Amino acid sequence: MALMTDRKRVIGLGSAKSGTDHFWKTTVTSVALLVIVPMFLFSFGPLLGEPYAEVQAALARPFPAVSAALMLIVGFYHFRLGIQMVIEDYVHGLARKISIIAVACLSYGLMALGLVSLAQIAL
Repeated sequence: MALMTDRKRVIGLGSAKSGTDHFWKTTVTSVALLVIVPMFLFSFGPLLGEPYAEVQAALARPFPAVSAALMLIVGFYHFRLGIQMVIEDYVHGLARKISIIAVACLSYGLMALGLVSLAQIAL
């Protein structure tokens, strides 16, 4: 006996009304990271241990700067989605809401800080 209506079965939404959306966002960001992480590593791997001026010159070029920016944006967004899932599973009550808001603020704050730092290094 199915407890879901035909409409809910077609739309794919459960009782929380956002599970499918969260799943797809997590899946899309993980697939994007499969491309972005090697791109980031190949552009920044040779710069490890180099002087600041050389790293600054490398970040002035478009490819390394864009790969670093994409890594920050997609990486922290994927982090936020994953930690939110963990919090929803293991934290209950008001602490759940506060924890999700705090993690979202932390994630977006670190993303913004990284992008501002990247922009200042590149200039």
